[in-house]
Amino acid sequence: MNKTTSLAAAAALLSLATAGCASRSEDVAASYVSPTMYGSYSCRELSAEAQRVSAAAAVASGAQDSQATKDAVATTAAVVIFWPAAFFVSGNNAQTAELARLKGQMQAIEGASVQKKCGINFQRA
Repeated sequence: MNKTTSLAAAAALLSLATAGCASRSEDVAASYVSPTMYGSYSCRELSAEAQRVSAAAAVASGAQDSQATKDAVATTAAVVIFWPAAFFVSGNNAQTAELARLKGQMQAIEGASVQKKCGINFQRA
């Protein structure tokens, strides 16, 4: 194989491998969740729900970041060492969708809290 063909093959492999990589948790956008879903909640219930969703989002973020790291290692191995390692780059669409949903829920809870003037402090990581 000549040098140009080798470079083209490496570039194609790299683009295929990175297309399947999981995103870092901070790069996952929130899915839209309507604040009206929480319209019947009291301020105390909103606070408790915010804590529950926040804890679940923290777990989901850790899992998302772990998968992103594994995919980055497999991609590097595929490009630098052994191209069949590209088959271990998986991403995880269900995991990403769950994290996006949880982020959307937090935004909806925050919106409902503002509408009800609960005064709950929401901190961003």
